[in-house]
Amino acid sequence: MEPVYQPLLRRRALPYLLAALVLLLGFSTHGCAVEVGPEPQSVDDVYVPEPEDVRVSTWVANLEVPWSLAFLPGGQGDALVTERPGRVRLIRGGTLQEAPYAELEVYSAGEAGLMGIALHPDFPGRPYVYLMHTYEGPSGLTNRVVRLRHRGDHGELDRVILDGIPGGRFHDGGRIAFGPDGMLYVTAGETFERQLAQQRSSLAGKILRVTPEGKIPPDNPIPGSPVYSLGHRNPQGLAWDPRTGALLASEHGPSGEMGLQAHDELNVLRKGGNYGWPEVVGAPEETPFINPITAWPENTTPPAGMTFHKGDLFVATLGSEALLHLRLRRDGDYRIERIERWFRAEDGASRFGRLRAAVEGPDGALYVLTSNRDGRGRPRQSDDRILRMDIPGRP
Repeated sequence: MEPVYQPLLRRRALPYLLAALVLLLGFSTHGCAVEVGPEPQSVDDVYVPEPEDVRVSTWVANLEVPWSLAFLPGGQGDALVTERPGRVRLIRGGTLQEAPYAELEVYSAGEAGLMGIALHPDFPGRPYVYLMHTYEGPSGLTNRVVRLRHRGDHGELDRVILDGIPGGRFHDGGRIAFGPDGMLYVTAGETFERQLAQQRSSLAGKILRVTPEGKIPPDNPIPGSPVYSLGHRNPQGLAWDPRTGALLASEHGPSGEMGLQAHDELNVLRKGGNYGWPEVVGAPEETPFINPITAWPENTTPPAGMTFHKGDLFVATLGSEALLHLRLRRDGDYRIERIERWFRAEDGASRFGRLRAAVEGPDGALYVLTSNRDGRGRPRQSDDRILRMDIPGRP
């Protein structure tokens, strides 16, 4: 199939000693040393190699770096999945179709390429499929959101929705999702240019919010800007709590910058909120920065796509090769009661390897995408795959 379009322009303890060393040596972002706050809370964080009564099967096999999954309405097992090299694949009745649904010309290297997918909230009445991808433009690597018109077995380019998001080989964010307000939310990484995360004029290191047509909502916190929140490093997950309506986001912590490692986060997003990168990590309790609801100062947990399922939060993780099962307490503020690292043993053995996304299916099951063919993993048989999990509800 020809491309649907051409590019427009071709554990858990605070590492006090490390923090003191960082401050003493004056590692800085742009003139001031980073502040390392404590872990927001101390809770059980345990490995569960074989979660009880969870039945797992392979739903779709032999994908190439699947990134995001969207179920089509109708309850027939139809879905669309993105592959990072630039293909959208159609799953019909639970069977992967050989011909691509769409092929986009993307820049695919490192972490860049075709990433998030979302359906218009009124789909199929408004038959639009939204995609985020990296391309090479006149100013270098750039990310944008485009929209396809659904044509049954294929998609055709409709329009560009949001362009000019700084791109790079790494830290592109890439998750897109429609909220209960009907607006499109977009996670944008800071592409290893960490100072951009605090610059309100830049779209990097932000959560962005636009209308389904790509316009700026009048109630955005910065007039005329798609920026919804700032101070993010590499956010890769979005999920709305069905019980409270709150928006949560997952975010990768530093991987060597300023002498720091880990500090991956989960945040509750507030309109106009500043989440601190690169000025602070952890929970410094310092205005104007907002503390994460949990962070991992030592136990590296790069979190990716996530979803609420049967009242709990499930988060796919990459380097830690586990599916996080988080039990939450909602009593005004969010509190993490327990963290379980499913399918991973304390000695490092992992059943499924790197995981990119977790999505609740229309059949009540949880669907999880592996990411072992992304250049950093160890492919297993039939990788990459979409796993289907039947999970009992909490007592």
